[in-house]
Amino acid sequence: MFFGRKREVVAGRVPPNQRVTTGWPVLHTGGIPAYTKDLSNWDLRIYGQVEEEMYLSFEELLNLPQYIAGNDIHCVTGWSKLDNEWKGIQTLQIAKLAGVKPEAQFVILHAEEGWSTNLPLADFLRDTSLLAHSHNGDWLTPEHGYPLRAVIPHLYFWKSAKWVRAIEFTVQNKPGFWERNGYHMYGRPWKEERFSWD
Repeated sequence: MFFGRKREVVAGRVPPNQRVTTGWPVLHTGGIPAYTKDLSNWDLRIYGQVEEEMYLSFEELLNLPQYIAGNDIHCVTGWSKLDNEWKGIQTLQIAKLAGVKPEAQFVILHAEEGWSTNLPLADFLRDTSLLAHSHNGDWLTPEHGYPLRAVIPHLYFWKSAKWVRAIEFTVQNKPGFWERNGYHMYGRPWKEERFSWD
């Protein structure tokens, strides 16, 4: 079912067995981190197979070149939200800053509440991948990942970790929270890679 959109408008944009919504469902496990507007004690750790481990403050991230991207997102639970606009930092910039070593093959995104997810380095480094602080012209809300979330639009949206606090570059692939609990290790929507048995 397509909510308020003609089928021809979304043809070719919606993977199999997805429904289009104009809302933005909130799905996660655990609590929602409560940040104030004062992020002076917040940082993003970059480590693992890098030339220089680093901690970037929120202000330092905002001082990096900002990137605006439009895309569609697809949740493993079956909804798709089209025509999103994000603002943030391209993941390529983070990799360049830290100097990712040739041995690195995978990325583990670590978030609040002990949450994590994994993806191949090549997917993290796509020019469409970013670390976003804003959505459709406004700061992210806490339930959608404020102050920083990943946006990896070509994979199911659980790979776009909310509340990111660390990025680990690794030689070997390591399953994250949902991957350890039955979700697919890769998660490509067009191949319907929803679960480990798919």
